[in-house]
Amino acid sequence: MGELLSQYDVLGAFLVNIELTLWAAIGSAVLGVVLMVMRVSPISSLRSFAAAFVNIVMNVPLTLIILACSLGVYGELGVVVSGRSGDQWLARNSFWLTVIGLSVYTSTFVCEALRSGLNTVPPGQAEAARAIGLSFGQTMRSVILPQTLRGAVAPLGNTLIALAKNTTVASAAGVAQAASVMSDMFEFDPQHLLAIFAIFAIGWTIIVLPIGLITTSLSRKLAVAR
Repeated sequence: MGELLSQYDVLGAFLVNIELTLWAAIGSAVLGVVLMVMRVSPISSLRSFAAAFVNIVMNVPLTLIILACSLGVYGELGVVVSGRSGDQWLARNSFWLTVIGLSVYTSTFVCEALRSGLNTVPPGQAEAARAIGLSFGQTMRSVILPQTLRGAVAPLGNTLIALAKNTTVASAAGVAQAASVMSDMFEFDPQHLLAIFAIFAIGWTIIVLPIGLITTSLSRKLAVAR
């Protein structure tokens, strides 16, 4: 196992997965909140658009979305999101296009997780906010969203875990990360099959297990007794 670790940059590959997870988590959180607000908006056109967006994107394979960003946005439209400076600009561009694809896909699950948290907020909260003259935006920002987040910690944690594992699809866009390194190891060192499995199983456990433990703990601490 030590020979494999010295021959292949496994740690660097996992760091790419972590970076993809962090940036996509931020992007999907922002877009997911916007979609959730649109889905409960008093404006019917916004509700319809958000519902259609969520239902369509959620049911499209993630690999297809990543390929659309890589081959469509860059390959066909020529969109560059990282600048063309330096020797590694193409790799950086693929990285950020992958982040965009992951963010768009995961935002639909964030939206649904937040909607599940919204169901834990008593309807009287919104009615009381409207009674004292708060607008829809003020009600969502000051009253509904804080309580929604408390009720959505567990499903959001599950979404984050799924996002971390979904970063392996980045290999479809040519981003070198854990899945692509593992593929190279299987190809060039198949005699170490069990050791390779062990390395990546341990690596993903180290990444995923803390997320589950932290979100479970937060969910228990922030749960509101009814």
